[in-house]
Amino acid sequence: MFLRAADLLAGPWRDTLNGATMLGQSKTVQQAEIDSACELVDFLRFNVHFARRLIAEQPISSAGVWNRFDHRPLEGFVYAITPFNFTAIAGNLPAAPALLGNTVVWKPSPTQQFSAHFTMRLFEAAGLPPGVINMVTGDGIAVSEAALADPDLAGIHFTGSTAVFQHLWRTVGENIAKYRGYPRLVGETGGKDFVVAHTSADVDALHTALIRGAFEYQGQKCSAASRAYVPRSLWEGGLRDRLAATADSLTYGDVTDFANFGGAVIDARSFGRLAAALDRIKNSPESTVLAGGTADDSEGYFVRPTVVECTDPTNEVFTTEYFGPILGVHVFDDARFDEVVTQAESAAPYALTGSIFADDRRVVDRVAEKLRYAAGNFYINDKPTGAVVGQQPFGGARASGTNDKAGSWHNLLRWTSPRTLKETFVPPTDHTYPHMS
Repeated sequence: MFLRAADLLAGPWRDTLNGATMLGQSKTVQQAEIDSACELVDFLRFNVHFARRLIAEQPISSAGVWNRFDHRPLEGFVYAITPFNFTAIAGNLPAAPALLGNTVVWKPSPTQQFSAHFTMRLFEAAGLPPGVINMVTGDGIAVSEAALADPDLAGIHFTGSTAVFQHLWRTVGENIAKYRGYPRLVGETGGKDFVVAHTSADVDALHTALIRGAFEYQGQKCSAASRAYVPRSLWEGGLRDRLAATADSLTYGDVTDFANFGGAVIDARSFGRLAAALDRIKNSPESTVLAGGTADDSEGYFVRPTVVECTDPTNEVFTTEYFGPILGVHVFDDARFDEVVTQAESAAPYALTGSIFADDRRVVDRVAEKLRYAAGNFYINDKPTGAVVGQQPFGGARASGTNDKAGSWHNLLRWTSPRTLKETFVPPTDHTYPHMS
């Protein structure tokens, strides 16, 4: 059924999901295509691929014995809570547990309900039986209170903010004695994702990575580049002026106009939060706004791509997740590279994505080791966004989640409760042992 859904989405349903994602979530045609079409198709197909491998993995058997795994679904239902920013994630979070035989209650974000509606219709058109995935719209707090109070809650599949996931975790802990079993908690949450540049970096590649990584989809990606550490020789050698000029040239507007690079932020709440952040930044003596810095809600919720140079690496620009088009840049003396790498590792509580730009292989290897736990997805000479299902399994640790790697067999394992069976064909008929004779 999920393979049939993938085929439908790759063909006749493609424009429907892409159009709903563009109009409902203010994504450009490029961002919609790589999300609601390509990535969701990949999730559906690769989940089946990995599930087949998982089921095929069986224990060894000795002579006269047949040992096997029964990959049972969880005993209860899985509660899938999905975000606004990716139609693919919204489709995958209920689909992955359902593929393993689980019943799912799916609570989509209110600001993603348009494409969620068509995703559900797609699954039904592919043959999803009634009652397997149950989409529930409405107030998130009310739905979650009911789901988390149910003794049959067997798992939570979540993508969203760190604060909400921590609240869910605490609530499950408070209710733990009520449940039939221990619910599986799988979450991908926030990020304050970094780009660290070395003096050997390719400046053209670095510039492109910062622009695309920070400002595609208005920075509303948990993997978006939101803090950069750049050596002074590169910054003052032309990157500063070039980055600011490019950011100022980006057009945000109606996503049905294909000339636009981006669209609006998702809603009034997000706009207000970002506008307040820009006010704080502009009033900070350590910060200089080089590009953008403005927000306009006269028609839609538009926040300009913003580049901020900040002298204090502990400033909120480098520690707070904005979830918008704001890039903080810390410029360091070239000789302080190792010190800055250490700062990048510990500045924020998150560990989702990050990048190193360097053409010196020794530097790449050294930094990759030093930042081993700073990012669940680490990129070398590339932007920290754009993970592809089956190629770069996605997820992070620390305050960024449980790192269960959506779109991989790691994730699917969480939705099974395996039973081990041993069948003996010639059972013993004498209770004594040879040493007793």
